Amino acid sequence: MRQTVLDLQASAIRDVANAGMGRADVLPFWFGESDEVTPGPIRAAAVASLQAGETFYTHNLGLPELREAVARYSTALHGPIAAERVAITSGGVNALMLAVQMLVDAGDAVVAVTPVWPNLTAQPRILGARLGCVALKPRADGAWALDLPELLAAITPATRLLVLNSPNNPTGWTLTRQEQAAILAHCRATGTWILADEVYERLYYRDDTASGAAPSFLDIAATDDRLVVAQSFSKAFLMTGWRLGWLVMPPAMTPQMGKLIEFNTSCAPVFVQRAALAALAAADAITPRVAAHLRQCRDTLVPLLQRLPGVATSSAPGGMYAFVRIDGWDDTLRLAQRLVAEAGLGLAPGVAFGPEAEGWLRWCFASRDPARLTVGVRRLGDWLVAQRRA
Repeated sequence: MRQTVLDLQASAIRDVANAGMGRADVLPFWFGESDEVTPGPIRAAAVASLQAGETFYTHNLGLPELREAVARYSTALHGPIAAERVAITSGGVNALMLAVQMLVDAGDAVVAVTPVWPNLTAQPRILGARLGCVALKPRADGAWALDLPELLAAITPATRLLVLNSPNNPTGWTLTRQEQAAILAHCRATGTWILADEVYERLYYRDDTASGAAPSFLDIAATDDRLVVAQSFSKAFLMTGWRLGWLVMPPAMTPQMGKLIEFNTSCAPVFVQRAALAALAAADAITPRVAAHLRQCRDTLVPLLQRLPGVATSSAPGGMYAFVRIDGWDDTLRLAQRLVAEAGLGLAPGVAFGPEAEGWLRWCFASRDPARLTVGVRRLGDWLVAQRRA
């Protein structure tokens, strides 16, 4: 076995969730998914495809009609994007891994902005890259911010790839248009590729974009820029278990991506792609409703947390998470394990997202019933009171 794989850290989120799965008394907010099922028309399209016998291989890059639909959807948000730039992938994580496989050789220098979903830092390591991290900085109010000069200084002509996730999992930090423009201009000068994980772009709660989506590199980049954007149907379309995503890339890369998909998964299942077509056809109804509901969930949870003594968090501009600091608790894996065992509350430990997030907990607020969030805060508050008395 490769030592690089042996050295990978198992998911601390899974460590916590495995201890609480199957317990009816635990409120699970550990995973990054809503507890709302996929909308009926999407599920019906998949059923119809299976009943029609669509159980065979399809094109490596995806159904042509789905690539066209993704291109139209992306164009409506970001300006002209041709279907020849789109590849359909077997999930957002598969999209990201394919992009890293396409761009990174062993020994290449990669820079990632952290804290971040651990897959984004594990993937370059798996391929033997030299990974450097630039950490977001927490403010006293619980919000996180980018030190842009620090990031730009870390990206040199020797840097092969910059990995960014915005809106960010776990902090909710979101790049501004000015930051994106500065990063893009700098990476053009250094010849550095940008891999932008923008899967949370539709879960954006500021009213500063006409599209309702978070600022995207696709808004400002040229077609042939060294930019690959990873997307997913998981979050805004409530399709986490379907495992379908897509990539937008320079057109010259697309045929090569088709080859790479062949050697990874061959193709995404046809019935799942039919479901995605139904999702995109109903996007104008589904995604605004999902975003509005999650904004309600955020605005229910965050003020309640902020009233708890010793707790700091902020209203994130994007994503589906509250990132929470609790005074006096530095070992968040142990804290999360105790909250499961003693409070019936399932949260993700901050250390899962990088050492700079130790002392923080991630709370996924994507709840079908916001009242569950209120119960969760009550459990946390009662547990904290008990700890102070002990």
